[in-house]
Amino acid sequence: MPESGHTWQKAFKGEPIEAPHVRLWTRGRVEHPDAPLIANELFAAVLGSGAPVVEMTLSTAGARIRITAQGLDPLPLINSHGPGWSIVNALCQRAGLTTDETGLWGQLGGRS
Repeated sequence: MPESGHTWQKAFKGEPIEAPHVRLWTRGRVEHPDAPLIANELFAAVLGSGAPVVEMTLSTAGARIRITAQGLDPLPLINSHGPGWSIVNALCQRAGLTTDETGLWGQLGGRS
C-alpha cells in the first residue's frame, strides 16, 4: 500500500525577521518536535547566501517529514555546510543539498 502524505510550500522574504514565521508555519503543519528548529536552520543557511526570497517546503509521507529551504542562486560552500549544518545533521536522518544546489533539505522519521 502506498504511503499517503501532504506537501506545503510558502515563500518567505529573505529577511531575518521572517525566521519566527518559518518556525511557526512549520509547527502548524507537522508535529515532530525538531521540525521547527531544522526549518529555522535551513532557512538561515539560505538567507545567509543573500537570497531575496526563501521558498520553504514541507513534505510528509508516512512517518517521514522532509523540510526544504531553497533560494534562487547556488549556495556558497559556507552557507551549504556552515555552523547550522551540524545541527541539521545531528537531528535529521538524512540531509543534503538540492540537485540544483540552490537549497538544502533535511529528513526526519522513517528508516535511515
